[in-house]
Amino acid sequence: MSPKLLFWVPVALRMGLLLGGVGLLWWWFDAVSALVVGMLALVAMLVVQLNYLFQLSGWLDHPQSSKLPDGWGAWTGIFSRLYRLRRDDEKNQAELTEWLARFRQAMHLLPDGVVIMDDVLFLEWCNPAAEEHLGLRHDRDKGMRVTNLVRSPDFMDYLILGRYDQPLTLSFRGRKLIVHIIPFENRRQILVTHDVTETQRAEMMRRDFIANASHELRTPLTVIVGFLEIAASEQLDAKTREAHLKLMMEQGHRMQNLIEDMLTLSRLESVDHPMRPEHVDIRKMMEQILRDSQGLSAGKHDISLEVAGGDVMGAYEELYSAFGNLASNAVRYTPAGGKIFLRWEDTDKGVRFVVQDSGIGISPEHISRLTERFYRVDKSRSRETQGTGLGLAIVKHVLLRHSGTLTITSEPGQGSTFTVNLPKSLAWAPQAAALTA
Repeated sequence: MSPKLLFWVPVALRMGLLLGGVGLLWWWFDAVSALVVGMLALVAMLVVQLNYLFQLSGWLDHPQSSKLPDGWGAWTGIFSRLYRLRRDDEKNQAELTEWLARFRQAMHLLPDGVVIMDDVLFLEWCNPAAEEHLGLRHDRDKGMRVTNLVRSPDFMDYLILGRYDQPLTLSFRGRKLIVHIIPFENRRQILVTHDVTETQRAEMMRRDFIANASHELRTPLTVIVGFLEIAASEQLDAKTREAHLKLMMEQGHRMQNLIEDMLTLSRLESVDHPMRPEHVDIRKMMEQILRDSQGLSAGKHDISLEVAGGDVMGAYEELYSAFGNLASNAVRYTPAGGKIFLRWEDTDKGVRFVVQDSGIGISPEHISRLTERFYRVDKSRSRETQGTGLGLAIVKHVLLRHSGTLTITSEPGQGSTFTVNLPKSLAWAPQAAALTA
């Protein structure tokens, strides 16, 4: 049955019953009584309809706080359909709210900055990454022109020219940003910022590393090739030839050490070379480091060792390389007759290795850069001591793999103290290890 019939058939039946009742009253009593009763019934029906209209009007004004009646007659169907519409609307509203919350969460987690502007560049919304990149605040800057908030001539020229097919590389607030504007709808635009500061810094470090490595290898190669050319073109006496061979061997060892350190660094940084912890016999390691340091010193320094801490779990070769580099640096940069003290001890937070020397010391402006590759405080002295410039970089990467830290305190002419702290989680527990085995 069509909706029209569904509405009008009950109406016709009710009107028929009303007219039938009036006719019976007319037959039983008289015409006046029948007409009075009929008029009263019509008035009652009109009052009921007006009451439902009034309730419907109040519900339309406050659909969330008021309740519709069950209705009577045709109103039952009307109110039931309104209930269904309201229920569907609440369901759609809940889904929309959920999707909006997910969208906002996704926008907040994006590493790229997103700014929504209207057609005249007034800020409507931005995510936390955009606030960090451009110095914006959504709660403070909403409704303000973005050109008044981001004070950069290059950025303003980019917006004024409107050539958005190519992104803008912008240096702003100490960052290097790639800025791109995307038209969105008719009256909105999206500004996207991508931070490439770390990428460019890594690229610069890579270029510097290649340049430094090439320079470090070129010097000994030049010496070796020069001596070989002299030996090939001239007849050298035995003493001169022996001196040249000695120098070439020194330069060859220098290149060998440099390449070994570079390979060690590459291995430490490789994700394909995970650390495999093992029981590290600290006393055995410390005694070997002491012997190495005394061999390097050749009796020129007073070197002492104190072991007052327990063993640890870690990569033996890596820790040996890190601690050995710190000890050998102390020997290289301490004048003859100086003192070097090596100490291994337990602490409240774990274990600690300390290398203390009475050497030449380091100026404060150099300390923060000591772990950079090929960074040297005194390049001429480093070459004299046969250092590769990668020792402290190796130390840094070994400690990163062992969750350790390196602290450096030094004053020019007063010596230096290098302190390695390893967490308590690396402490060797023989009983637990035996149970595990």
